[in-house]
Amino acid sequence: QVQVVESGGGFVQAAGSLRLSCAASGRVFRTYHMGWFRQYPAKERQIVAAISRDGGATYYGDSVKGRFTISRGNAANTVYLQMNRLKPDDTAVYFCAADTSPLPLSGRNYYSALIYDYWGQGTQVTVSS
Repeated sequence: QVQVVESGGGFVQAAGSLRLSCAASGRVFRTYHMGWFRQYPAKERQIVAAISRDGGATYYGDSVKGRFTISRGNAANTVYLQMNRLKPDDTAVYFCAADTSPLPLSGRNYYSALIYDYWGQGTQVTVSS
C-alpha cells in the first residue's frame, strides 16, 4: 500500500506563485511515475503534469505549459509542482497520484487518471483576481 499526501495549497492572488509538495511512502518511490491532477467542481480530474520515475521525462497539460514545473526528489520520496503566474482559472483541488507500472511513462496514457494506482486526498488552491 502506498500513501500519498499533498501539501502546500492555499490562497494566492493572480500572478502569484505556490509550490505544492507530495510525499509518497514506500521504499520504491523511485520506481513510481508521478502525476498531478486538478479537479473543478462537478468535473472530472484533468492532468496538470506528470514525471517519469527517474525525472527524465515531464509532461504538462496545455493550460499550464510555461507556467508550472514538475520535479521530484527521490531521496526525499517527494514530488513538487511549482506554479507560477497563477490565474483564477487555476483554482481547483489538486491531487497527486502514483503510477506503479514498470512500463516507461512515454508508453503510458499519462494524462488519464485511470493509469494511476494511488491518490492523495487533494489540496485546495484558490487564486483571486
